[in-house]
Amino acid sequence: MRAAVLRGGTVQARTVDDPVPGPGQLLVRSLACGICASDLHFMDHPEAGVDDDSGMSTYDQDVDIVMGHEYCAEVVDYGPGTERRIPVGTRVSSLPVLATPAGRRIIGQNPESPGGFGELFLLTEAITRVVVSDLPSEVVCVADAISVGWSTASRAQLTANEAPLVIGCGAIALSAIGRLKGLGVAPIVAADLVASRRATALAMGADVVVDPAEVSPYEVWRNAVGSRSSCVVFECVGVPGVLDSIIKGCERGTRIFSVGGPPEGDHLHTLTAKRKGINIQFGGGPSMDHWDEAFRAVCSGSLDVGPMLGHTVGLGGVPAALDAARDADGPARIIVVPGS
Repeated sequence: MRAAVLRGGTVQARTVDDPVPGPGQLLVRSLACGICASDLHFMDHPEAGVDDDSGMSTYDQDVDIVMGHEYCAEVVDYGPGTERRIPVGTRVSSLPVLATPAGRRIIGQNPESPGGFGELFLLTEAITRVVVSDLPSEVVCVADAISVGWSTASRAQLTANEAPLVIGCGAIALSAIGRLKGLGVAPIVAADLVASRRATALAMGADVVVDPAEVSPYEVWRNAVGSRSSCVVFECVGVPGVLDSIIKGCERGTRIFSVGGPPEGDHLHTLTAKRKGINIQFGGGPSMDHWDEAFRAVCSGSLDVGPMLGHTVGLGGVPAALDAARDADGPARIIVVPGS
């Protein structure tokens, strides 16, 4: 098959062996796959996984890795021991985890679990979901990105006496904003240095946007919420220093949901956090229930992800698209269409 292959820190399109489905696995054809910031973190920071002995995410620079974990695909064939409940040709997606005899692997972040930047890849049948929608695959594939912010916003369980402040307006932040809007939370204040991202945040449901280079987001938040006393911050940047700046700038008693996670780590003023009584929840992927909810919302169109979408590229365009995805002024999602 053809694939955009990561090896030795660079990506190039070439021919590699077709993956072979094992027990409980499906062979699927990639129809569309989003480029995520996690792909960039994975390829740019191989040292980030050194202390992870789970085997779920493994970057060996001397072997081929096919990235891509936000996908819409169609069933091609079945591995041994499968129920074969989903007919060949059916459009599907799944939480990007592949069950293998050696343990679970993140799809697109392991040599054993190639992803959607190739023509073919493997899924775990038990968690594969059928696409019940007429929407294009380029739209459906964004559901996994939506699920992360969706889950974070759902887990936050904002009360009537709390109001959100979203720091950063990338894809995860935008999905959190969309979910908060759907839950009836208001006002939603969002901050980003880039004007185009602030515009997208408004399109996804933010009520107020702010350029933190011009005015303090916390001041804007205070003016927007009026008498409300409790702030819930969603940190969605993933750059060292941002979480610490939130700790130093936020209100006393703030709850922070940090999903940015800079691969190189960070330094936090924990004494300041202690004195302010700040509660920080770090990351965590979506639960299966939250993933399913987000998937249904995208497929049904009840959550419009159109404002997040940029252009599409074929496999030969993946290296340049990865570089373009580093541009904060670009779209939240560039979509890879292997068959184009």
